[in-house]
Amino acid sequence: MMKAVVLSEAEGPEAARLQDEPVPQPAAGEVRVALRAASLNHRELWISRGMYPGMNLPSILGADGAGVVDAVGEGVDASMVGQEVVLYPARDWGDNPDYPSGKFCLLGMPIPGTLAQYICVPAENVCTKPAHLSFGQAAALPTAALTAWRALTRKAGLKKGDKVLITGIGGGVATFALAFAVAKGADVWVTSGNPDNIEQAIALGAKGGFNYREEGWGKAAGKASGGFDVIIDGAPAASFAAYTRSVAMGGRVVIYGSTQGPKFEVNAPEFFLRHATIFGTAMGTVTDFNEMIGFVSDNKLEPVIESTFPLDQIAQAFTALQGNHFGKVIVDIPAPNGA
Repeated sequence: MMKAVVLSEAEGPEAARLQDEPVPQPAAGEVRVALRAASLNHRELWISRGMYPGMNLPSILGADGAGVVDAVGEGVDASMVGQEVVLYPARDWGDNPDYPSGKFCLLGMPIPGTLAQYICVPAENVCTKPAHLSFGQAAALPTAALTAWRALTRKAGLKKGDKVLITGIGGGVATFALAFAVAKGADVWVTSGNPDNIEQAIALGAKGGFNYREEGWGKAAGKASGGFDVIIDGAPAASFAAYTRSVAMGGRVVIYGSTQGPKFEVNAPEFFLRHATIFGTAMGTVTDFNEMIGFVSDNKLEPVIESTFPLDQIAQAFTALQGNHFGKVIVDIPAPNGA
């Protein structure tokens, strides 16, 4: 048996329980990973409250994880055993790189997730852990960093010297987007309702920031930047109207979430007269994931970690996730049998 965090009823994060579950066995083409760390996303909160499509409970929660391959299924090279890996957080993207198939799903519901001592995944869904990162740092990457990477590269076509606005800094996707954009030579500004988050972003390479609680912040942002080539936004219902006039000619707005609500209004002339584009994105392909991990490794990037909790303090970890934080909340997973 193994320890795992299981949600049986959608009654909030407090309903997630640490319990004993059978150790999974790798099928043909799969590897089993002895997990050493996982990270939390707001997705787990939405699932715990029944606010996610395709609910299928009970399920072991968690999409992000890193660990050591400890067994392989039929047809998998046995030399993978012992490899330190980080997990692609999904299954079945499909053959079209532009959008996922109807079978696409994430770990942690509807299929077993990473808040457990073991998990089995397809062999092609693990990537060698960057050598400069701990298991906890590597576990911070998958969902948020993959989303940020695809938003900036495949969608926005980020170029060196681009002027970039990232909304809601402090959140996982936004924080990774800042790191990637700065490393690629962009000039980056951020928004937050928390001045401390803006100061932390500046320390990480942002040129400046704007408090979205202040009236007229969008106008100030446009004046400071001279117009944004790229905007990465996870809460357009709250922010789109404020920044829309600061989009540069040929600008690209990439929307990856709907944290503040599902609807926002677009003033058509403000976009077609600027020859601007609005993209939607979520997650990414295994190829995107491998490219992102390679970029992190090559540039020795380190994720921002807000806090770390042991697996048996999962309730405290969820409490931290719901508070104001900058960076990722990590869960350390004990080695099986004290190994």
